[in-house]
Amino acid sequence: MSYIEGYLLFLRTEKKLGDATIESYYLDLESFLCFIDKDILSISRDDVVEYISFLRKSMCARSVNRHISSLKGFYGYLLDEGYIVQSPLEFISVLKVPKSLPKYLSVSEVEKLLDFPLVTHFDYRNKAMLEVMYATGLRVSELVKLEYSNVDLHNSIIRVTGKGKKTRVIPIGEIAGYYLNLYVNEYRNKLLGKNNFNELFLNNHGKPITRQGFNFILENIRVSTGIEKEITPHVLRHSFATHLLEGGADLRSIQEMLGHENISTTNIYTEVVDDVLRENYDLYHPRAREE
Repeated sequence: MSYIEGYLLFLRTEKKLGDATIESYYLDLESFLCFIDKDILSISRDDVVEYISFLRKSMCARSVNRHISSLKGFYGYLLDEGYIVQSPLEFISVLKVPKSLPKYLSVSEVEKLLDFPLVTHFDYRNKAMLEVMYATGLRVSELVKLEYSNVDLHNSIIRVTGKGKKTRVIPIGEIAGYYLNLYVNEYRNKLLGKNNFNELFLNNHGKPITRQGFNFILENIRVSTGIEKEITPHVLRHSFATHLLEGGADLRSIQEMLGHENISTTNIYTEVVDDVLRENYDLYHPRAREE
């Protein structure tokens, strides 16, 4: 246990990891050592392979990879400290994780989500937020930080500061522009009151909407409109990108609007659209399947 205690101390003092993360590493190591039941320094590559095979019977690839990462870190520490001359994890690779495609809403589901009654000024604020998010593909962090001074209603564009403090300009369509203009001119000042915030979207105290506040609003609207599918801010962002690509937009333009640094990140949406095309082909083509 002295090796493990030394490693945990290293994680706390040198790596500055938190208690929860350190506890996770400890549990992974404890599970491994209980299974192998050998002295730490005598464990071989074959022992590690046997343990990984055992884990794969009850865990997904991501969880197994977390255990492998924990062991690599531990034995890397033992190697650096001179306790061992070769790590049993040296030639162990992580498992290939099946690529999961982004979850998104269909066009009809988006229309259903956005079709809620507008009665109070909060409703108009919520309508403007959701329309803007779907029209621009903003991250929720970008939406709640969007400043009033960065909205150009005359030219139907917004200026957003995203990851890495990079600024991008995104057009907004007529519908989002209409409800945003309505919110700004008719309802924002009622929420703002005597406060002096530059953020565009405000809560019932006249302060900027938080991420948690937006998530709460989105979930309430989902429930009220009867949509059973889980909807998160990122699902709306994925829906924006997928629907643009389905409509014929080029990938580079979508990359710019999403604020992706690399085109490879945006490229995942081509696979989503490919799946949709395949489903439509199988469903509608008269010779897609044998009878």
